[in-house]
Amino acid sequence: MSAYVIVEIDVQDPVGYEEYKKHAAATVHAHGGRYIVRGGKTEVLEGDWQPKRIVILEFPSRDQAKEWLTCEEYREPRKMRHRTAKTNMVLVEGV
Repeated sequence: MSAYVIVEIDVQDPVGYEEYKKHAAATVHAHGGRYIVRGGKTEVLEGDWQPKRIVILEFPSRDQAKEWLTCEEYREPRKMRHRTAKTNMVLVEGV
């Protein structure tokens, strides 16, 4: 069953975050993931949520998504993300 990593991102350091993106993409692909959404325009349809940036990644399984997040290749890019942006992240199984 597919699994989706949904990330709400508030970029604090745009230059550093652009560098992070360059490194992160290869790790996503190496673990079978792909970008579904990567920072496109958002529009609130209901509620008071005002996300600045949304990223959605699709992985073949929950296990592969978790392996990506904790893999050695993503260790440094993950630190870069933490330095350059505030994030909220959830893992959701598909249907």
